[in-house]
Amino acid sequence: MRPADPARAALLRDTNFRWLMAGGTISMLGDQFTLIALPWLVLQMTGDPLALGLVLAVMGVPRAIFILVGGALVDRHSPKRVMMLTKYANAFLLGLLSLLVLSDQVSMPIVYALALGIGLASAFSIPAGTAMLPSVVAPEQLHLANGIMMSTRVLTSLAGPLLAGVLIAFSGHDASAIADSRGLGIAFALDALTFAATIWTLHKVRMHAGAVRAAPERVLRAVASGIAMVWRDQEMRAAFLYWGAISLVVGGAMQVAMPVLASSRLGGAAALGLVMGGHAAGNLLGMTLSSLKSDLRIGTLGTTLLAADAAGGLVLMLMGGVDTAWQAAALMLLLGALSGFMQVAVFTWIQRRVPRDMLGRTMSIFMFILLGLAPLAASVTGWLMQYLSLAQLFIGAGAFLLVGAVCAFALTPMRVMNDAKSATIPGSPP
Repeated sequence: MRPADPARAALLRDTNFRWLMAGGTISMLGDQFTLIALPWLVLQMTGDPLALGLVLAVMGVPRAIFILVGGALVDRHSPKRVMMLTKYANAFLLGLLSLLVLSDQVSMPIVYALALGIGLASAFSIPAGTAMLPSVVAPEQLHLANGIMMSTRVLTSLAGPLLAGVLIAFSGHDASAIADSRGLGIAFALDALTFAATIWTLHKVRMHAGAVRAAPERVLRAVASGIAMVWRDQEMRAAFLYWGAISLVVGGAMQVAMPVLASSRLGGAAALGLVMGGHAAGNLLGMTLSSLKSDLRIGTLGTTLLAADAAGGLVLMLMGGVDTAWQAAALMLLLGALSGFMQVAVFTWIQRRVPRDMLGRTMSIFMFILLGLAPLAASVTGWLMQYLSLAQLFIGAGAFLLVGAVCAFALTPMRVMNDAKSATIPGSPP
């Protein structure tokens, strides 16, 4: 039997973790229904891509703005309590949307308002979800628990869209003015039911006794305290600045250039699905390997991370020359595996390093880097594509990632980042 098997078995015997994983799996699967149904609803109602973009912006911008506030409230009131409130809010909003769609009473102003509410709820649920795990499992189980939870998320992202598409396509038509309204309404109702189910599973989860909560202070001051704590930690400051730069440049290329590549060279939407499916499959492989071989390192965690990014830069540069879908899918499989392997390690590193009463704010800053910069990254990439060819864009993004990794290794403390829990950060609670 492999050495990792007893640890995995012990974790899966943990009742708290089983309830948390069950609820997370149900919720993540339900989210995929809304991710498919909401854009389809808007396009069926308007036929206007601009309207779809506005709906996505109404969801994404408030999330980016308020996610730091969400992190502060998580530290003050506990991740479980904040998570419960967001589950109630999402169950109500999606249940209402389902009823309006099924009764043919939905309108675009209502869709905008509900999208705003869903976006605001996610600003609080994201830091709550990422900060909750260390209060549920033992510190030595964090890496494995993160690997299992993240792998489950990838699996639901593969299965969910397929199930949602089948549901919408085969639910039949009625007399509604909106095509596929029955399937769309059922999809929103199912997501609302998953939120109701996770309210029940969360009630079953017990946080560790004596969990530390942040001292009462004004929200903006609490946000500033979180930013100051990250800034004082030299390794974390270097890593967050590095990830922000990479997210802004490389993230934009992935969001905009990949659909353009599929459309112009690879054969259209089916090819894009194959390519992105390759990336998701690679993510799953990388996360599974990280769970089984948490000690697989090139020296330190930081050196391993930067080596993986350098390899990812080379893969992106090769992407500029592909002209078939299978080539792109193979490269994305490799890129996804590198990314998935390091995601588990990075989340675990942050959760172990940061004092528990600052974890919500720290994770909200990290998630802002990953999610909040996305709209800006996409707009910058779209502007650059007026002046650069697709090959030049991929080569430039890959070269930026490669050179950035080399510079971070040579010039910053990132190379000494270690998996082990660090000493208390200066100025933070003991």
